[in-house]
Amino acid sequence: MLNKVKLIFSNREVVLKILITFALLLVFKVGTFIPIPIMDTGKIKTIVEGNDFLTILNTFSGGGLSHFSILALGISPYITASIVIQMLQMIIPKFKEWGEQGENGKEKLNRVTRYATILISMIQALSIIFSLGSKPENVLGDALLKYHGMYWVFYLYMAVVITAGSAFTMWLADLITRHGIGNGSSMIIAAGIISAIPTMFKSLYAIYLGANATGLNIFLFILIVVLYILMILAVVYFEGAVRKVPVQYANRQAGQQGSDIPIKLNSASVIPVIFASTIMSIPMTIIGVLGWRAETNDTARWFDQIFSNQQPIGMAIYIILIVFFSFFYSFMQIDPEKIADNLEKQGAYIPGYRPGEDTKRQLSKMLFRITEIGALYLVILAMVPIIVTKIFQFPSEYASSITIGGTSLIIIVGVAIETLRQIETASETKEYKGFLD
Repeated sequence: MLNKVKLIFSNREVVLKILITFALLLVFKVGTFIPIPIMDTGKIKTIVEGNDFLTILNTFSGGGLSHFSILALGISPYITASIVIQMLQMIIPKFKEWGEQGENGKEKLNRVTRYATILISMIQALSIIFSLGSKPENVLGDALLKYHGMYWVFYLYMAVVITAGSAFTMWLADLITRHGIGNGSSMIIAAGIISAIPTMFKSLYAIYLGANATGLNIFLFILIVVLYILMILAVVYFEGAVRKVPVQYANRQAGQQGSDIPIKLNSASVIPVIFASTIMSIPMTIIGVLGWRAETNDTARWFDQIFSNQQPIGMAIYIILIVFFSFFYSFMQIDPEKIADNLEKQGAYIPGYRPGEDTKRQLSKMLFRITEIGALYLVILAMVPIIVTKIFQFPSEYASSITIGGTSLIIIVGVAIETLRQIETASETKEYKGFLD
């Protein structure tokens, strides 16, 4: 381990990339504290903390939404656009053709993704602003409330600023990808989540280890910390779990080693949970825009029972959506038919199965069984924060900042593993070049 660390820090190019990455992430973090002018951020923070979907967006934006900063949406519109364009490749022939054209086609898809990001940013910004601003006094400063009939101008201005902030964040992510370490989008999301961890422990300290702390409070604090560590270890294990399907080549001599097809336990990563949360949030956002509240409106109360994952019916729908998107995205990422065709073209086969249709059926069965376990893992991980909050009954002013488990851990662990691999690869490549020279 020490030798790897020495190898990394003895490589100037790798150290420079790490420093550039940290500098760009610092720029992003500073941006999350710059509020949009004319907004009353104190009122907005209260509203954000009371909305499940806005809380998720706030986490991914590194706290930018609760401050209603110029980077309020962070990189989330770009991630949404990337997923949408990826799924559209299955429907739109032109997109599918570009996806098979190598770097040239990839560049065309990236351009479309960027345009889609701007459109999605504008839609999300307007939706959130109208949701927050169903009553202008919820978002505008007192000095602006006298401008009756002009609220739409302020709302449009705020949406444009937020959209520009998303474009700026997308540019920062691109700079990290090209000049830094790791994937820029993933690094920005992970950095936003990690920056919220100290706030979580600060909240736990305030709840359990304050001036009137008892023995029971200290025990509960230790229990929550241990549970958090166990969740991290579990995520590391499951994210690294891979089923290797052995492959043999017909033109290789007996005794020669074949290869394998790695299938991750969680091929879909965190995307099913994000999609499920987004779909569940749409009806609640509409209710918020209309200004209806569950306490005073029967329709809003009915929607809350069905679409809030804190309620039994809503939780059941939430679980079904996670399972559905787990299978959908896994089979989209790993196409058994395409793999079977490629193996047949290369003169390869899975031992015990004939090339072609037999291989395709076997790969489909394997992927289905693996995804069953992966979907169950995602459901448990998504349910843990909800269950823990119900059990420990955190005070409302701290509940939004305390997340034990959940999708955030998948993102942090996945980004950490991938980034370490890239750093090691870059260090070792440079070392080999020096040896050959």
